[in-house]
Amino acid sequence: MFEKLDMAPADPILGLTEAFKKDPNPQKVNLGVGVYKSADNKTPILESVKRAEERLLKAESTKSYLPISGSPEYGMAVRRLLFGCDHEILSSGRAVTAHTPGGTGALRVAADFIKTRLSGARVWISDPTWANHAGVFEAAGLETLAYPYYDAENKCLKFDAMTEALRRVSASDVVLFHACCHNPSGMDPDPGQWVTLADIAGQVGFLPFFDFAYQGLGDGIDEDAAGLRAFSRPGAELLVASSFSKNFGLYNERVGALTLVAANADAARKSLSHLEKVIRVNYSNPPTHGASIVTTVLNDPELGRVWEGEVQEMRDRINGMRQLFVDTLKNKGVDRDFSFLTRQRGMFSFSGLTKDQVGRLRDQYAIYVVGSGRINVAGMTTDNMDYLCGAIADVLAG
Repeated sequence: MFEKLDMAPADPILGLTEAFKKDPNPQKVNLGVGVYKSADNKTPILESVKRAEERLLKAESTKSYLPISGSPEYGMAVRRLLFGCDHEILSSGRAVTAHTPGGTGALRVAADFIKTRLSGARVWISDPTWANHAGVFEAAGLETLAYPYYDAENKCLKFDAMTEALRRVSASDVVLFHACCHNPSGMDPDPGQWVTLADIAGQVGFLPFFDFAYQGLGDGIDEDAAGLRAFSRPGAELLVASSFSKNFGLYNERVGALTLVAANADAARKSLSHLEKVIRVNYSNPPTHGASIVTTVLNDPELGRVWEGEVQEMRDRINGMRQLFVDTLKNKGVDRDFSFLTRQRGMFSFSGLTKDQVGRLRDQYAIYVVGSGRINVAGMTTDNMDYLCGAIADVLAG
């Protein structure tokens, strides 16, 4: 049977990394996959993570299974991070959390839940969005549709077109939002626009679903939750997929969570029982180590302060690279205005480079960028900036 299979196409992002690894060019630069790089071009283990692991290794006494939905302590820590410690959603008990293998696992659990429990629901995703969103939902058998989001010509949100489209969404549908640091555009709604979007959701009745993969890497840990909290009104229902790959540097630990907010505590409890049924026939129960790290850090005031400082350091470095990139391109004689990059947030930006220009960067300079022109700003360093911008200047010159 297997001999009948052809080679599947490489993943557009992870496949790029494989090509990068094989490239012998000593000056090669990877701006494709979403992995944070420090100033010395390494993906570090955070000090808060190391200290938490030391405690865990000393105290660990079992490798037994976790519950299907994971540790209750982890779930509470996740909800406090999302909504704040004093939010009505927490005190009312109308939110439940399932620990999942990464943010992608949270998306897939949600997709299976939507498909099997919310009959006829379709999922609306932004245009553009993360390359894997449509694949995850469609693999679960869901229909996906797109709403306008990013104006590539003017480098801003298509907010009027976006709100007009969302007002026409069916009340039985689900709308996916990027909570912050939109991937791939880096362009987020401002606080007032988030309130407008929340008003529309309340008027239309669709189910908001937030993909929250970069909390803390935009403007701050609480600031980046402004959109989610604007939607978190009394009685409002929500889904939230969290990832701790980026803001904790726990890429290979696969630490995520799916939080469901219901109208009341009884509905939340019943909904969790259905999430557990979905999980049971998928991966049965989650891994322990990464979630224990997150729980330990978030529940310890000292480690929490260390972690918040490390997140700020990552955020400041990314924003610094944005400004340095814009300044260096200008110094290289590039007359195209790239200042829009400094108005964007998070690890990614749409560079405006065409597919042909991206191909030339790869073939002539060993600079790896996703075909859409999305660049990982966190992959830039002071050491590779001059080479990178010189290559881009050459490619733009034709």
